Amino acid sequence: MSTQAVAFDWLPQEVMENIAFFSATMTEVGPPSDLLSLLLSCRSIHGALSPETNPHLCARIFEHKFDLSAAVRRLGPQIATPVTLSKELRKRFDYMKRMRARTDSRVCAPDTSNSQILGELLWLAYLMMLENDGKNVKQLREYAGMEQWLMEYWFDDNGASLAGKALLEDEWPLDNEHNSLAMWLFWLLLRPDRFQRTERNYRTLATVLKPTALAAHKYNICQTPWADLVPRSCPLEPTRVHHYSSLYHMIPPTMATPAILSYLSLMGPLIGPTRDVYKGPHTPNNFPSSLNQSFEWEPDWQRCTNLAKIPLSSEFSGAFIPGSLQGVWEGIFTYTEFTTYEELLFGHPPSTLHNCMVAQHRQTWKLREYHLMISRDGDGIATGAKSPSLSSGNPLKAFVPPGIRIHEHSSSAEVHEPGKMTPLSYRRPSTCDSEEAEGFEFLNIQDIIVVGEGHSAWGQFNILGRVRACDGFVSLMKEYVGGDRGQWLYRGYLVGSINGSFSGRWRETLSLPNINGYEGCFVMSRRE
Repeated sequence: MSTQAVAFDWLPQEVMENIAFFSATMTEVGPPSDLLSLLLSCRSIHGALSPETNPHLCARIFEHKFDLSAAVRRLGPQIATPVTLSKELRKRFDYMKRMRARTDSRVCAPDTSNSQILGELLWLAYLMMLENDGKNVKQLREYAGMEQWLMEYWFDDNGASLAGKALLEDEWPLDNEHNSLAMWLFWLLLRPDRFQRTERNYRTLATVLKPTALAAHKYNICQTPWADLVPRSCPLEPTRVHHYSSLYHMIPPTMATPAILSYLSLMGPLIGPTRDVYKGPHTPNNFPSSLNQSFEWEPDWQRCTNLAKIPLSSEFSGAFIPGSLQGVWEGIFTYTEFTTYEELLFGHPPSTLHNCMVAQHRQTWKLREYHLMISRDGDGIATGAKSPSLSSGNPLKAFVPPGIRIHEHSSSAEVHEPGKMTPLSYRRPSTCDSEEAEGFEFLNIQDIIVVGEGHSAWGQFNILGRVRACDGFVSLMKEYVGGDRGQWLYRGYLVGSINGSFSGRWRETLSLPNINGYEGCFVMSRRE
């Protein structure tokens, strides 16, 4: 052994590092186990290549096994130091070993759950998916077995979500931070074609996803009050998240959006192939592979950080990509019998939804965005006086002031508001806007309105609405042309940016904003 050690002493440092790197990356997924064997071979190897003495080697291994570009883009280059990446490498495989062993997916006894560790595990997996460019999801799927972990978490009788226990007692699944992150992970990793059409799977879908998706009075669609166009702050306390050895304050996303997307994605494949059943929205796994996937989730990352700020910003800063609503969208809206939903509003348990029929209709939207820009002087500096802007209207009317007139032109729109002498000039998104958005150097947009029209089995309708700056929350008023179909308010988020789905809930506009009304869910995907 001593002779071997002397021989290794003569090897140049870079040769030893290359041997170690090759050993650590022989397998694409999983921890660098072969490196451990090499480190234990002799003292000189350990002294030259251990994480404590050679963090540069661990940093190279990290970049080989995980995606890094999105984290650097969002957090800055200071997170990519060798010491930080070495620590992050160890942290990730420590947590993924727990996932692989199903340590936290089930609650076998009251004293076996560790809420703090579970929260850290879920935040890590969620942020890895938001930063995914191909490597992260491979580690979570193929090594950590995250899909199986989530199936146990949500659908096992002793799952850590406690959904099985709650529904067995005819109570609503908990709406908390852990379940929200776990529902997002379920959606982000969902592959509907692998979800077999069995009675057990359909029962799983109906008992867990259906109540969460449809019960609007129990599961909010956004974290800040939906009726505020410019909310002051988020009512939730920000979570302290450790990521790349630094501390960040974040607000978790709501559970309702991924529950709706998952439910409607699986409803078609499980019910069976009929012409009236919607096949589901584009899942993250169906996004074009040629795209840099982490860019698709930039708004979701920004939303978590924006909502943690006090006070909330009233400026557009990344939670919505300008121009991403433009185009033709196809999808469905669903609804339950009014009497069934009325029973829910009067306190009936989730079993009320289990056997109720969920009707659905296809619809098509053609949407156009218009942006009101901040006024600037000749040097490009924002003027001191506040620029004229559109008033905030009734939230049930998508914040659009009553009586406005919109005159659309080829590249702009004039918005006339009663009581104001000068119309506001909004412009359509340009190629320049798209280029700015891809680099996330957003133009100074003061307001975004959305204009459009569409049709469904109920007839033709017009669409008008606005986008909230702090979190990209979209409110659209859908008004049928002629007849007695009335007005309906659609609220939700664009999930997955320009290649994703617009999903959320609709509600009637007769109840007051602070009162739970008759609601259903919807999902729209861009026409291919």
